Amino acid sequence: MKEPGRAVDLTAVSRNGQQLYLANLHHTYVPRKSRHSKKNQVTAPAATPHNRIRAEFTPVRWRQLLLFRMPPNQGALKRRIAVPDSKMLVYCDAILREHAARHGWSKKLTNEVKRSLKLLHALQDTPGAKIHASDVLELPRIGGTALSTLEILAAADLLIDDRTLAVRHYFAKHTAHLPQAMISQLQTWLDVMIEGSHQAPRRRARHPQTAHLHILGMSPILRTWAEAGHQSLAEISREEFTTALPAKGAHRNFAEQGFRSLFRVLKARKMIFLDPTRGLPITPVNATVPLPLDTDAIRSALNSPDPAVALAVALVAFHAVTSPQLAALQITDVRDGRLTLQDRRFPLAGPVLTRLAAYLDHRTKTWPTTRNTHLFINRKTAPRTTPVSRNFPWTAAQLKPQALREDRILQEIHATGGDVRRICDLFGLSITAALRYANTLEHPDLADDPTQNPSAGGAS
Repeated sequence: MKEPGRAVDLTAVSRNGQQLYLANLHHTYVPRKSRHSKKNQVTAPAATPHNRIRAEFTPVRWRQLLLFRMPPNQGALKRRIAVPDSKMLVYCDAILREHAARHGWSKKLTNEVKRSLKLLHALQDTPGAKIHASDVLELPRIGGTALSTLEILAAADLLIDDRTLAVRHYFAKHTAHLPQAMISQLQTWLDVMIEGSHQAPRRRARHPQTAHLHILGMSPILRTWAEAGHQSLAEISREEFTTALPAKGAHRNFAEQGFRSLFRVLKARKMIFLDPTRGLPITPVNATVPLPLDTDAIRSALNSPDPAVALAVALVAFHAVTSPQLAALQITDVRDGRLTLQDRRFPLAGPVLTRLAAYLDHRTKTWPTTRNTHLFINRKTAPRTTPVSRNFPWTAAQLKPQALREDRILQEIHATGGDVRRICDLFGLSITAALRYANTLEHPDLADDPTQNPSAGGAS
């Protein structure tokens, strides 16, 4: 029988049967200290950054399974995060403060992450276990912050990254109504595309966007085959493949590239007998004609009140820097008025230097404690060391960087009378890419184009 004031003895209650108890309802008795007990007591020195020892914590390896999940009660959640920190939270707090000091986090962001960690701990089904990234991504719904919390959990080695790539959601959406055998074959191909393969024939992992384009081209044809009664891709003949292809356009090229990759993987895994794409040529993609942009739109973007927009547009309009190169630029790539871009180093134009100085002043004033070494940063990347996305700051500029780059190269090829070697050296183009611009010299709409190149002056 359970004695009052004592915890349940699990061994005793299980000896002659099974008795159910509500756990953790007993109170731990803490003796009250006498007011005279402070005499002759030695006080420990306060912890300082030099003598502070990081708490050790080992997450539990077991996990409590749930019968059903209920939405959190806000009142109960507030009471649960108000209790003293557990060993797990003390361990995370030390890592949080080190990370915040190293990356120049504000006090507000540090406190938001600390509160988010308490919310996650209060919502854990298994106290003391590692936390899934999918649970962290739900924090904004209850007033937490997700991205910075993921960084701290990863630094503490307490994160289980169960996030699903967007291409897998796209794949599931476009293959939901296909036969099961066909889905299994496509799933094998997708795993090889995203993760690569170490078994012969070995393959490197491809970018998820490549798989996305392949699925875009293949999905209409796969649905047509499924509606025709095909259960497996092993049933597809060469004639059925060539008949199902679109007549022309980008979708035909996407489909050809996708099915060539798909059938090669399935043939290597011995999931089909014959590859219907073997020996068939790939239809060449029709090259587009580069067209100039409106000079007023470029001039308006160059004079934008946003320093990041003005500098990004200037770098592309004067030096044809690509969007991925802009995102990867480091502060140290600009030195003595010159920009180092991969294996090229060239002087920056005067209008670019003016906008660069304005942007650096804005960057220093807005994020004085940032440790991010990238030239372009924003509110999301300033507290960390990651680059900005390729869409920054082009959404605010209302210009497409590729179109602006083409405009710059187009103006250069017309100004030099078709000097292919010059634009290859100036912009790092291949001969094939340079000829695409050189072929516009005889184009009737561009032969006498009066549009002036922004780098020639007037736009600064």
